[in-house]
Amino acid sequence: MSRNQSNNKEILTLAVEIGDALLRSGSEIYRVEDTLFHILDAFGLENFDVYVLSNGIFASANEDKEDGCSIIRHVPLSDVHLGKIAALNQLSREICDHSCDIEEAWERLAACKSIPEPKPWVQGLSCGIGCGCFCAIFGGGFFDSIFALILGIFLQYMRMDHENRKVSKFMTNIVGSAFLTAASLLLLNLKLPVMQDKIVIGGIVPLLPGIALTTSIRDLFNGDYLSGAIHLLDALLTGMCIAVGVGFVIIVYQHIPGGVSLP
Repeated sequence: MSRNQSNNKEILTLAVEIGDALLRSGSEIYRVEDTLFHILDAFGLENFDVYVLSNGIFASANEDKEDGCSIIRHVPLSDVHLGKIAALNQLSREICDHSCDIEEAWERLAACKSIPEPKPWVQGLSCGIGCGCFCAIFGGGFFDSIFALILGIFLQYMRMDHENRKVSKFMTNIVGSAFLTAASLLLLNLKLPVMQDKIVIGGIVPLLPGIALTTSIRDLFNGDYLSGAIHLLDALLTGMCIAVGVGFVIIVYQHIPGGVSLP
């Protein structure tokens, strides 16, 4: 089927928009590249090429013809949203099966992008339960897990507030880990029967860069050294920020006269 330059541009734009949405939702690099290749091939474009990084997409089609076009897109690092990833994957499958045309694909893409985040109370409660469970896994007692659960709820609401105010992720990690450490030290200073270190360990788990570290290792093994290095650096800086927040509060506390000695 013949198509003019505007059609090629629209198809390439659609593919890049889907890839952009996947990257913003935390999808892996190789999956985004594979999705874009299959979409462009399904719409019949020729001589196309796609290069995806952790924070960028480079795509071109029909480079040796008059209707050649290319797109460069910057994509900032974002948190994972599995609901959007699942919906976008289903959309790409239907495009490849030729059961979804361009107009319908644009409508479906808009619907995928508009999938909301879980309600704030669901995120807060989930984070709290996770903190409490991890506290128990790492050797905390019943009361330690309860306090970790409560602090985890406050931590998640603080993270959501920082996200709405566009606060840097690194600053959020520093403030969040400092808050958890200070709260656990307050409980210890009140002579409550708690293990302060277990509360901190369980509470900081939601801040840990587990996905970034795992993604970096996977990208490095796949030969995507630049993307792997970007995710690895992000994971290392996040870990450093958590260490700064915890360490700063403990050092300050140790220099306050009359405090409870730490184990």
